[in-house]
Amino acid sequence: MKRLTLVFLLLTFSATAFAGEGQLHKATNVLNEIMSTPDKGIPHDLLDKAVCVGIVPSQVKFAFVFGGSFGRGVLVCRTHGDGPWGAPAMFTMGGASVGFQIGGQATDVVFLVMNPEGMKKLVQDSVKLGAELSVAAGPVGRAADGATDVQLHAEILSYSRSRGLFAGASLNGAVYKQNENANQRLYGRRVTAKELLIDGTVPSPLSAGRLDGTLAKYSPSGGRTFARL
Repeated sequence: MKRLTLVFLLLTFSATAFAGEGQLHKATNVLNEIMSTPDKGIPHDLLDKAVCVGIVPSQVKFAFVFGGSFGRGVLVCRTHGDGPWGAPAMFTMGGASVGFQIGGQATDVVFLVMNPEGMKKLVQDSVKLGAELSVAAGPVGRAADGATDVQLHAEILSYSRSRGLFAGASLNGAVYKQNENANQRLYGRRVTAKELLIDGTVPSPLSAGRLDGTLAKYSPSGGRTFARL
């Protein structure tokens, strides 16, 4: 019985760890697909200014009188704000709405964290976008020349892709939460978002190599340096 229990625990841990690696793989594919079409993707000059990139592959939107959305995502930041892309932190994002509606769809969500102040807020246990963290729909295309004053001063610029259409999208009202269990499974020990995203003291796992490489491909340098908390 003890052996069976041990085997079960090992299999469970392997499965949940693989789930985290699966999210990294999906996030990489989303980023590649979006950035491979420059005229319809995230402006490179904005990506170069970003200190972090968050990706939520297939965030599920549902509605039946009470509507809402939920997704599991990956956040990667430049080490100390302007260094190489670092270790990913797992998070969840969700929101709710009330209305007489029926339907559902899956949407990819991508957001850029544009300054160190915004990134530091994302190491909290949870934060409400639009209330505690300013967010705006991001511009699309090769350059950000058409960005509005609101977009240029937002801490987060957000995008979504649904049914092949990629566009700026508002995340106002969404709640961002640390996924501590997913981080523990991915790294094999308990780590904090601060250690991963600000301190840069945790090495990036091998499973994140492809995502870090993809980010480096499209934005090898940039961001803004910041002091450690």
